[in-house]
Parts: sequence; C-alpha cells; structure tokens
Amino acid sequence: MFGKLAKIGGFILLAVFVLVTLAFTTLRYKNATCQNIQVDYSNNEVIRVDKDEIVRLVTTADNKIMGKKFDQINAELLETAIEKHDAILKAEVYKIVTATDSLTYKGVLKVKVKHRKPVVRIITDTGNYYLDQYGGRIPISSNYTANVLVCTGTFDEKFAKEKLLPCVLFMELDDFWNAQIEQIHIEKNGEVVLTPLVGNHFIELGKFDNYEEKLRNMKAFYKKVLANNNWNKYESVSLKYKNQVIAKRR
Repeated sequence: MFGKLAKIGGFILLAVFVLVTLAFTTLRYKNATCQNIQVDYSNNEVIRVDKDEIVRLVTTADNKIMGKKFDQINAELLETAIEKHDAILKAEVYKIVTATDSLTYKGVLKVKVKHRKPVVRIITDTGNYYLDQYGGRIPISSNYTANVLVCTGTFDEKFAKEKLLPCVLFMELDDFWNAQIEQIHIEKNGEVVLTPLVGNHFIELGKFDNYEEKLRNMKAFYKKVLANNNWNKYESVSLKYKNQVIAKRR
C-alpha cells in the first residue's frame, strides 16, 4: 500500500514539475524580445543573396521588429516577405530564446533561406536573366554569377519557359549532354542551334519538337562516327528530319 502511495505521489510531483517548467518556459518565451537577426544558408548554393539584404527584407516587412516581444512577431508574414525576392525559393523564420544570465533572456530571430538554383541564362534583346528548374526568373546581379548553359537569340519569356526549359532540364539530367553543350541559340523562326564544347561543328536541332529523340540519335552518331577522332571533320550536323542525322563535312 505504501509503495502504491509513493508511486502516485511521485507521478503527482513529476506532473507538478512539468507544469511549472512549461509555465516558466512560456513566460520566458513571452517576455523575450528580438535582439538580433541571424541569417543562415548553405555556402554551396550557386546564388547567395547578401545576408544584410535579407535582414533588410525582414526589417522592411516589420520596421519595429528590433526590441519587439516574440509573441508579437508574425513569422509567416516575414517568410512571405522574404520569398518575394526573385532569387529566394524558400524562407523559414525561427524564434530562439537564449539566457544571458539566470534572470535575463535574449531573443534571436533565425532566418533560414534556400535560394533558387539557376539552370540556364537567357540573353535576348528583351531580357538578360536566369531561369530555375521551376521556370522562376532570377535577376542578374553583380553579387553572384552562375556557370550554367547560355541561351541566346530571339524569343520571349513564355517561349523560354514552355519550350526551352524542358529541353534544358533534359540535358542537365544527362551526364553526356550536360558536359557537351555550352550554348543554345534560337533563330527568329524558332529553330534551335546547339554549340558543343568538344568539336568544331554545330548541331541543327530544328524546332524543339521531339528533342529527346533527336538528342538520342545525335548521341548514337557521336558514338559511331565521331568517337574515332572525327570530331573536327564536320561543319554541321542536322537533326531536323525525323530519324535522320545529316552531317556536312568541311
């Protein structure tokens, strides 16, 4: 009987301890104020917005944030404001409370950012920008550069997203084409010319229709004909016509 009472008493004491701790933690959190803003992102990302710029986005969204109590800060509002930046894909805002001594607590607003990853650079008469894999437009900036496929010519952004981007993503996922093609040029009539890194020829893809099949045929041509040190014997290779690879010698 005494053992049961002791066990029940232990549970009661534990419950009281948990409740007091939670109440103290809640009070500590409620009274903490934002004293600092810390920005965090991976240094491996191709594009990285300056951390001071991200802090500026936060303070613009809430110009009274410094010194404000944590329970009055709207993290979702700040995340939305940060994600409006064209180079930022995702933002997460955390509230962290740290103790400076036994009676004083400091609030740190942690901002974790994931940038957009550019896959192609667009250079036309109407614009100069990057596109990410989702078709998001990333502005050119002196603060970052990306070593990605370049596309030039005459076309609009709608064409770039709907016609060009799927082909670019297809080549990016293929180790051979990802290493071989350094530039895409689009003529006024919508026909596509690829510039390879190896060889002095260029590839006439034609329209973007059936680009997967055309590139498979071209890869087969490379393996059968150009692999035997014939890289520079051709001026151009045309893939315009279905199931045909037409090579023009120099």
